[in-house]
Amino acid sequence: MTIASSRFDTLALQGVGRSFGPVNALHGVDLTIRRGEFVALLGPSGCGKSTTLNCIAGLLPITNGQILLDGKRIDTLPPEDRGFGMVFQNYALFPHMTVRQNIGFGLRMRGIAKDEAARRIEEAVRLVRLQGQEDKLPGQLSGGQQQRVSIARAVVIEPPLVLMDEPLSNLDAKLRLEMRAEIRRIHNALGATTIYVTHDQDEALSLADRIVVLRDGTIRQIGRPSELYEAPADIDVAEFMGFRNRIDGRSTKGENGLVRIEADGASISGKANGRIADGDAAVALFRAEDLTICPDDAGGIRATVDAVEYRGREFVGLARTKSGTVLSFTSETATEVGRDVTLSVDPGRVLVFPA
Repeated sequence: MTIASSRFDTLALQGVGRSFGPVNALHGVDLTIRRGEFVALLGPSGCGKSTTLNCIAGLLPITNGQILLDGKRIDTLPPEDRGFGMVFQNYALFPHMTVRQNIGFGLRMRGIAKDEAARRIEEAVRLVRLQGQEDKLPGQLSGGQQQRVSIARAVVIEPPLVLMDEPLSNLDAKLRLEMRAEIRRIHNALGATTIYVTHDQDEALSLADRIVVLRDGTIRQIGRPSELYEAPADIDVAEFMGFRNRIDGRSTKGENGLVRIEADGASISGKANGRIADGDAAVALFRAEDLTICPDDAGGIRATVDAVEYRGREFVGLARTKSGTVLSFTSETATEVGRDVTLSVDPGRVLVFPA
């Protein structure tokens, strides 16, 4: 393979901000990305992840800070002079051009010689596994095939950086899984550096070397997927990483270094994240898959089942405590709606934060 990404050592965002009138979409973003990394920008809608990507691409000017590529400022350059590859959510293909013409568009704009362009196009077609589709129009392709064309067009110019803005959100579940694996394969094959925007934590966990969690235009945590999954830094990150069950209460000392929350007539023990003294208001967070039905005499959380869904290998239910807290739990068997149950969670799977 001769297609490869251009080399650089670091891309650095230093105090980057972006305002839309009185609204600060980004403020004080500091981030350094190293050559060869796959970095996911993760967060809910409106958190600033696409704005960050567009500022890096040059599609949006920044209002504060600077962006450096190997120490040289690039935030003052137009998008075409940055030379980055971009993959959009809606594919952004030219409907009147064939697959081959779409892939080669960037090469033609750069004045690459015809023989060299043809060689690169054929190699890009093989890379994204679209052999035999070269002369079709985008309207004759499936969504997954169109996204492969978009990826080929981005990488054929041999960019130092590939930027992907929620590229799989328009695909069905099966295609998303297939394309997820393909994107990582292409990244590895090229030795590329990739920044990938998503609101899907599963995508970020499976694809990224590092995940950057944003909320309200600021970075809340940066870390390896395992770090964010097991040890989120604060309540916002924990809730976005799947700790959706939340119980508020007062803390007391537990055994073996754990903190105990007294709430809803039950005691819940967990690992403390931050300084929590006896009697402090605190929040216990845990995932649905860690909360299960236990015997009534086990001393867990009493609740009434509100709803149950079949998910294939398991059932996922919603139960409401006496105080009105709604908890999500899992069960191997269906549970009758309206039934009073006792729910328990392993203390090792509970995180306790200061309220």
